[in-house]
Amino acid sequence: MQTWMTLVLAVQLLSALTMIGLVLVQHGKGADMGASFGGGSSGSLFGATGSANFLSRSTAACASVFFVCTLALAYMSNAGSMRAASDGGSVLDRAAPAASAPANGAIPGAVRTPVPAPVAASAIPAQ
Repeated sequence: MQTWMTLVLAVQLLSALTMIGLVLVQHGKGADMGASFGGGSSGSLFGATGSANFLSRSTAACASVFFVCTLALAYMSNAGSMRAASDGGSVLDRAAPAASAPANGAIPGAVRTPVPAPVAASAIPAQ
């Protein structure tokens, strides 16, 4: 199962990087207006409008592969945790034990400030 997860993760990374490159190569909406007035893109490899269709379809294909890989990784991850849970334990059984408070009630790292003693009423001189 670990080999499949590694393979799917590698395909997902490659599709993500390819998709990033394809999006960066594409022209914006404003670039089409310049091409209609003789912007020089008509002599390109794909023709006047062929590059937009090719790049858009390639981006859609990479996005589809990326989402399929994401769903496959989520399924494999969930299947692995379900298999571990079916071994008789629950998520709470596998949880780390909680930290207990110190016995003397002190908070670790806290600064202790002395508290002044209360003054008795008889100790105050009369005026």
